[in-house]
Amino acid sequence: MEEKNYVDFEILSGTYKTLLTKKYQARKTWSAPVQGEVRSHLPGTVLSVSCKAGDTVKAGDLLLIHEAMKMQNRIVAPISGVITELNVTEGERVAKGHLMVKIEKA
Repeated sequence: MEEKNYVDFEILSGTYKTLLTKKYQARKTWSAPVQGEVRSHLPGTVLSVSCKAGDTVKAGDLLLIHEAMKMQNRIVAPISGVITELNVTEGERVAKGHLMVKIEKA
């Protein structure tokens, strides 16, 4: 076995060496969300849009309603600012991670 494939794994009772699977090593790395970007967390359908590009919104204002897994989710503005991009329309199906709305901080 090659030593370079092992990593140290520390827990309260001590340090252990473990082998990472190929699937784990090939995983998509996590990145922090970009402030002002509203992305779809689940694939679904946009039922209604309550804003348009150029609108000024406050944090917590309703932007749209997104239906996923037979549940209607109210998507609200994460920050106060101006909507610079609106990338969805009513009835549109969106994939997971789709950029629906972009807000520029005022």
